[in-house]
This record gives sequence, C-alpha cells and structure tokens, in this order.
Amino acid sequence: MRGLVIKSTGSSYIVRKDDGCDMECHIKGNFRIRGIRSTNPVAVGDYVEIQTLPDGTNWIQEIEPRRNYIIRKATNLSKESHILAANIDQVALIVTVNHPATSTTFIDRFLATCEAYRVRALIIFNKIDLLTAEEKERLGELRALYESLDYPTLAISAKHLSDDQDSHDALQALLAGRTTLLSGNSGVGKSTLLNALFGREMTRTGVISSAHDTGMHTTTFSEMYFLPSGAVIDTPGIKGFGSVDFAKEEVGHYFREIFHTSHECRFNNCTHTGEPGCAVQEAVIKGAIAISRYDSYLSLLGDTTEGKYRG
Repeated sequence: MRGLVIKSTGSSYIVRKDDGCDMECHIKGNFRIRGIRSTNPVAVGDYVEIQTLPDGTNWIQEIEPRRNYIIRKATNLSKESHILAANIDQVALIVTVNHPATSTTFIDRFLATCEAYRVRALIIFNKIDLLTAEEKERLGELRALYESLDYPTLAISAKHLSDDQDSHDALQALLAGRTTLLSGNSGVGKSTLLNALFGREMTRTGVISSAHDTGMHTTTFSEMYFLPSGAVIDTPGIKGFGSVDFAKEEVGHYFREIFHTSHECRFNNCTHTGEPGCAVQEAVIKGAIAISRYDSYLSLLGDTTEGKYRG
C-alpha cells in the first residue's frame, strides 16, 4: 500500500493513501539506523510503502527514491542531519527585518543549501507593518540585493493579509501549482501566515519575548497542508542553520554571484580568502558583491574547515 507522508510527530507519521484516506503509521527501531544518518529517516513529503499487521497497526516498510530534499545539521549531536522536507518544488523562507531580526547569515546559509540541493528558493519578508522608516529602507536594500541574484521576494504583513488583496493574490500566485516548504526562524510569523492563507486557524501562533525580541516554537512537528492548487509544508522554527556535507572547494558554487565571478580568478582553485588575482575579493572591494554575502560565504567556508555550527 502506497501513501504520502503529510505529518511527522517524531514518534509516528500520518500517511495519506492514494485513495485520500489518512492513516497513522510507525517505523521500527532498526529502520531508524539502517544506513540513514539522520534524526528523521522519514520526512514529510516522502512517498512510502505501508504494511498493515494483523493487530491493525500500520508500519512504513520502504521510502520511495526522493526527487530532492532540504537538509540541515541536526542539533542532536549523535546524528548528522535533519531532513526538513522531501520532494518539494520550492522553499519559501520567511524572514523579518525586525521583531525578531533575521540575520543575513541565516538567509544566505539557507539559500546556499537550496542551491546545493537544487531547490528553487524565494524570500518572504513578513511583519512590514511593524517597521520604522529606517527599517523599511533596510527592507528595500535587502529585497534589491536578493532580487539582483534572481531570488523572488515578497513583502507582506501576514497579520493583515486578509485585508490586503494584492499581497494575498501575489502570495497565492507564488505558491500555486507547487509543493512549498515554509521555513524560517522562530517568531517570524509562519503560523500566522499559514492561518491567513487558509482563512482559518490551522496552527497555533505564539508571542514574541519583549525582553529579547525572539520567538518561541509554536509548531512542534512538520505537517503538509493542501491549498486549492498546491501544498505547503510547515516546519518548526529554527534558530541556526548548520550546513551538511559542503566540500570546501564547492562552497563558492552555492553563492551565485561568487560562482559567476570566480571564473575570472587567476587560480582555478581560488578560495577567495587572500590569493593573488582573486576576482571575488576585488568585486567585494568594488561593491559588486555585497559584504554580507561574502561574510556568509566565509562563515560556511569555516564550517568545512573547522567543523563549526554557526547560526
């Protein structure tokens, strides 16, 4: 029996069968460690084969080959990675200029991972109704930066999305016909956005700490929700984004402008960290490559050489 994993709680999974019926499924302990170096060998978006035992329990037997997936370094040090979702068409990264502030390092790490796994990425700037004039200027600068790199962006207030038909329609257009992974830091308003998309409460929303301007995790598991056209996968908010399996010589490939400019470097194996004739460093000095992007590149490069996990 075949089905699509639409919800993961860590201990069990909800699988939607081909006939549209949902069933709770489990995996056996040895399945977790059978050559799968991940905290969650089964992810939302996986297509799986299910067996129902005589006692009525349902067990996932096999995972069909994945078209793609998005992965991050797990916080559980006993494992190597955590799969956020599988078989997706795009990632919508939800970020905020403030309340709380999403760092460009986090954004760039996420985008680099999307590049590595060949998944389309777009950036949704939320909570624009809370921004000061100076913060709105910063928003414009960030949108200009990422749009210049061909990443689609959208600026919205999820809290007021029902009253903003233009933003609502623009968001629906970005999601239509695709399976989209929603991700971002805790507190950026993913749950509010999801509720606004469906016009009803789909997930619980949280509050922002006034002392630290950070969000609390309100989504504790991953789940797929179905739109009239397309689907979205909501995931728990994440604080940092650790890279997995990035080879030092490949990190620059995942930054579009650095990869393009690197063809002009004197040396083919240039790491852009001090070599003579480095076109990338020259572009940074001239402002053709944003300093924030170059700093994010160096951060990821540091992961490959030092084994560090930065947020």
